Amino acid sequence: MEPLLLRIQEAAKVLQVSKWTIYRWIDEGRLRGTKIGQGSLRVFHASVTELIEKEKVDGERTQGNGRNKSAEARPMKRKAR
Repeated sequence: MEPLLLRIQEAAKVLQVSKWTIYRWIDEGRLRGTKIGQGSLRVFHASVTELIEKEKVDGERTQGNGRNKSAEARPMKRKAR
């Protein structure tokens, strides 16, 4: 059974970001957290999972470099001189 709450460092490890990014994402509302006791902050495991699902990139829409295939299929516009 997965824990309901993650420590900041645990959430950072799961998402492969710094602990400061976790704090910022909580402030921005991208992750949900709660205070335990006098100041210990915990992140809801469900919010980490939701963020991963929301930010997931569909492999059919992108290539290895992360760019959209449809953007690459369009010819480049030339500047008028």
